[in-house]
Amino acid sequence: MRKEGAISASIDVTVAFHDIDIIGVMWHGHYLKYFESARWALMDHLDFGYDAMAASGYAWPIVEMHVKYLHAARMGDRLSVRASLVEWHNRVVMNYLITRIADSERLARAQSVQAAVDAKTHALQFVTPQPLLERVERALRARATDHREE
Repeated sequence: MRKEGAISASIDVTVAFHDIDIIGVMWHGHYLKYFESARWALMDHLDFGYDAMAASGYAWPIVEMHVKYLHAARMGDRLSVRASLVEWHNRVVMNYLITRIADSERLARAQSVQAAVDAKTHALQFVTPQPLLERVERALRARATDHREE
């Protein structure tokens, strides 16, 4: 992962038969599926899952994605997929890291950029709307409290 963000979430997955290609490695497009699952785990952690996002009146489409494939995953590999929030004021930027659980080998890293748009008008928002900012700030306060108690 390029940079660990202030707020993160991880999921564990097992590479299934339907995710591998003809040479026995995970097809490159399925890494994005796992990044997306980790991204939603992070959004759920922020209490801003799909329903909350839809109710906010805004959408956050991904406008940019960069992936670096480091090593191949194979059928049956247990993977840890981590999404980490690194920017949220004018756009939402997340960094991702996929590691193989058995040996901690880094398999892929990525970064996504999302821009807020008004769900009705589709107008691009140049600052992050309050509904998401409030949840990020709440999570940061909770994290700071947790660290003080340790």
